[in-house]
Amino acid sequence: MAQVTVTIDGKAYRMACEEGQEDHLTDLASRFDRYVSHLKAQFGEIGDLRITVMAGIMVTDELSEVGRRLAALEREVEELKRQREEATNSQARIEQALASALGEVTSQIHGIASRISGQTQAASS
Repeated sequence: MAQVTVTIDGKAYRMACEEGQEDHLTDLASRFDRYVSHLKAQFGEIGDLRITVMAGIMVTDELSEVGRRLAALEREVEELKRQREEATNSQARIEQALASALGEVTSQIHGIASRISGQTQAASS
């Protein structure tokens, strides 16, 4: 296990993390420290534990909001996938109907051409 020292509210904390995660943990601690600093600037010295709890609640609130937004986006993606599938199926039905209609028209044209050809041959005999 790797070890990293992070600083939050001017205090150093030695923490363990997975190998290769040192920079990530340092970044997370730095971001959390910004919450703590913001709260201290806003409320002053109201106690380390209280500031830490408030910062934790702020982070949890933001995480909750991100979770709600992600869920809404996932629902939207599923709806768009459903609409795309419906459109694809509709397109396939239209293409099939068009191919069938073209087949009928082609048959009718061949029939007309045959009759004209037959009449032309009968007239020339």
